[in-house]
Amino acid sequence: MRSPVLLVIAHGSRDPRHAATVHALVERARSLRPGLRVETGFLDFNAPAVPRVLERLAAEGVEDVVALPLLLTRAFHAKADIPAVLHEASARLPRLRIRQAEVLGPSPLLLSALERRLYEAGLDPSRKGSTGLVLASAGSTDPEAIAVIAEIARELRHTGWCAVRPAFASALLPRTEDAVRELRAGGARRVAVAPYVIAPGRLPDRIAAGAREADVLADVLGPAPELARLLLERYHQARVGRLVAATA
Repeated sequence: MRSPVLLVIAHGSRDPRHAATVHALVERARSLRPGLRVETGFLDFNAPAVPRVLERLAAEGVEDVVALPLLLTRAFHAKADIPAVLHEASARLPRLRIRQAEVLGPSPLLLSALERRLYEAGLDPSRKGSTGLVLASAGSTDPEAIAVIAEIARELRHTGWCAVRPAFASALLPRTEDAVRELRAGGARRVAVAPYVIAPGRLPDRIAAGAREADVLADVLGPAPELARLLLERYHQARVGRLVAATA
């Protein structure tokens, strides 16, 4: 019996770095599970679009797909956009069984990837206790997504940082630069900024611009090995999940 195809669904961006990073992450996941077919689809801006990927898979005779949102929190895209696309495809392609996997976060693997990026950017692990950390996310108006970011910041406070402040590139305050200044005013000897985003783009660039006064700016999570493992973890969890209904 064939394993379901893993379809990684990314938002897409006009910034070419976004798609390149998504493809690098997907390729890393493939390398961890060579026998698994992994496809990529985008909601907007980039090709192939999710419906076209599903149509191609159905035409090839594929029967099972696990659709995995490449998102860190359950906000609008995970709750509305992606389910709508999958419901519509399920109605048009009744022989294709589609399951929607959970978003990537929260997960300990994401926290490990954050620290990996910080250390790669030059943070000395021995100085973690005197370093303030800005957890910089894209931002959302969804209460569930906001609560997840707040909880991650609380978890990080217990892992050795002298202080942790969440910041947002859009929708909410504080901005990255404000959180950096707040940590300095609170006595942090050094300040590090960790972008809690997967791929480069307009909002990650805004985070980077706000980190000019920080001592360390980590890279986006990108194709970190922890993220590749997390894709496969969410895939396996979804294999026994509920099918997407043919009607919304």
